[in-house]
Amino acid sequence: MAVVLTNAGEDWAVQRMAGAGADSSYTGSYVGWGTGAGTSAKTDTTLFTETGSRVNGTVSVSGTGSAAKYQVVATLTAGGALAITNAGNFTLSSAGTLIVKGDHSVVNLASGDSIAYTITLDPQ
Repeated sequence: MAVVLTNAGEDWAVQRMAGAGADSSYTGSYVGWGTGAGTSAKTDTTLFTETGSRVNGTVSVSGTGSAAKYQVVATLTAGGALAITNAGNFTLSSAGTLIVKGDHSVVNLASGDSIAYTITLDPQ
């Protein structure tokens, strides 16, 4: 299992701090999931076979200084049988920048089943 702050995610964070860049006004609050195999890498710009619609998660910031954390929480619900293997957060509901991507063991879902993802950026 790997969870990475993508290269594009690092660039987005820098552009956001500078108030510049195409995605600089977006919060990075959208969460999507995908099927397919692989290991997340910093160079990834997409999920492995993204499926369904992204969900606008709840963003929170806690702590200060080196204890500061950025967190997105979102629950995605399957519209049919799925074998979910990865998730990530994005700047937009479609297209946009993939900020954080993580892969995990297969979670087999039936229609109506859901997964709650918590994606946390922690500078430590």
